[in-house]
Amino acid sequence: MATIGDFDPLTSTVPATKIEITVSLVVLYLQGLGTKEWREFGRTEVIDNTLNPDFVRKFVLDFFFEEKQNLRFDVYNVDTRSSNLSKHDFLGQMFCTLGEIIGSTGSRLEKTLSGIPGKKCGCIVFSAEELSNCRDIATMQLCANKLDKKDFFGKSDPFLVFYRSNEDGTFTICHKTEVIKNNLNPVWQSFTLPVRALCNGDYDRTVKVDVFDWDRDGSHDFIGEFTTSYRELSRGQSQFNVYEVLNPKKKGKKKKYVNSGTVTLLSFKVESEYTFVDFIRGGTQLNFTVAIDFTASNGNPSQPTSLHYMSPYQMNAYAMALKAVGDIIQDYDSDKLFPAYGFGAKLPPDGKISHAFPLNSNMDDPNCVAIEGVLEAYFQSLRSVQLYGPTNFAPVINQVARCAADMTDGSQYFVLLMITDGVISDMDQTKEAVVNAAGLPMSIIIVGVGPAEFDAMEELDGDEVRVSSRGRSAERDIVQFVPFRDYIDRSGNQVLSMARLAKDVLAEIPDQLLSFMRSRAIEPRPAVPASGSQSHSTATTTSTSISSIAKGRNTHA
Repeated sequence: MATIGDFDPLTSTVPATKIEITVSLVVLYLQGLGTKEWREFGRTEVIDNTLNPDFVRKFVLDFFFEEKQNLRFDVYNVDTRSSNLSKHDFLGQMFCTLGEIIGSTGSRLEKTLSGIPGKKCGCIVFSAEELSNCRDIATMQLCANKLDKKDFFGKSDPFLVFYRSNEDGTFTICHKTEVIKNNLNPVWQSFTLPVRALCNGDYDRTVKVDVFDWDRDGSHDFIGEFTTSYRELSRGQSQFNVYEVLNPKKKGKKKKYVNSGTVTLLSFKVESEYTFVDFIRGGTQLNFTVAIDFTASNGNPSQPTSLHYMSPYQMNAYAMALKAVGDIIQDYDSDKLFPAYGFGAKLPPDGKISHAFPLNSNMDDPNCVAIEGVLEAYFQSLRSVQLYGPTNFAPVINQVARCAADMTDGSQYFVLLMITDGVISDMDQTKEAVVNAAGLPMSIIIVGVGPAEFDAMEELDGDEVRVSSRGRSAERDIVQFVPFRDYIDRSGNQVLSMARLAKDVLAEIPDQLLSFMRSRAIEPRPAVPASGSQSHSTATTTSTSISSIAKGRNTHA
């Protein structure tokens, strides 16, 4: 929950005469995803007779870690009863993201108002608090019986995909089980997911489950589907939770078709647990590291055909991916210092090949200041290094893993973004690095740019089959891979392209962080108190209420 801020009074320059304090109002605007259009979301109540209004009315927002949720707050001195804002005196405004508020110390953000040239407008204070109904998590286990045989040789390799229904009738994927090889009567491992991900708090909302036969090339065969709801699942193991798996096409073609097997709920329990925002509010920092592919297959950076081409008119795919992800994560890193590396290049002056060189050329300190600093270092490296090869991932992964290994107390969580144009050359070593990193507070995002086929990358993304190396499976799924071309807006809107990319690649980070904390029985620390603020029980996942206090000058002689 958030509150719109307190205004700290500024030293008045008004002559010591009678001052009439009038009434104040704060208006919240949200910016559309991928657009510059602002729409009004809500208004506080009107408070009179104070330079330091403390508003009671909250703004309840849906918080999505994976999205850059731009907010604008306009402050007015209310002169009439009219709802038309043009009838009132504008006192100033402030821009921020919802992530900035949540990622601030104690989820309390204080910023100066601006908007009136040459005038000090005061400041505004925000606090964010998570609504309690976001904390429930569900743990369940399912099995199947007599599923259809889809493989010519052997039996099916089944897995389940869960979808949450949306208000507009569409479905959003919320969970995939592991694949059970060569088995028509599989028993899947129990799994846990937030109730909000399953039904968004609506217990009767449809949950659709698809049953697939896994294929190595990704063209999984559809076995059938069934629907349920959170309310049905919460009944636990019973006759109500034995579902017929139906394939509509087979049902339409075969008169004697009954079903394609059944799926049975073996167990279901719900409990409240700590959330992502509990850890952020308790001081957990996200450490963001970037690694960029400098291999020769990207093409000569001076040529427009190169994936590294620096056009004066638009960002290349590398820069877009970096900025899309970095702009969101940097809100959760207090020092805004990001290590940035390149791999696969020959370095001056001796032409030595490196697979983990700092983009800023400082071997002792690879940190860049904010995402703009990372972009600047990236562009500078393109002018100084020679693109070469091969495409080795393991050195950079191991580099970040060494840092993560020193911070396993829950105070830090590391996110590595790797952007590449081609096939990994050291796949065996990379798999081993991922398996080792899975036991550390660390996640890996891989973005593939360009037209190449990235089939081999799917091996690292453990959504369906957990990564393994030398007989060991990864303790957690920590890799998310996507090809950037799947997110490019057809109209050429780069902002929308970046928003789509960030939304998909970052969606798993909160749950990956929580999975590490659970595996080590780490609890969030008490909320870090913000200086000069009162204690708030903060958090935010699906719904966040923002409250604010406007502090400033609101005077009439």
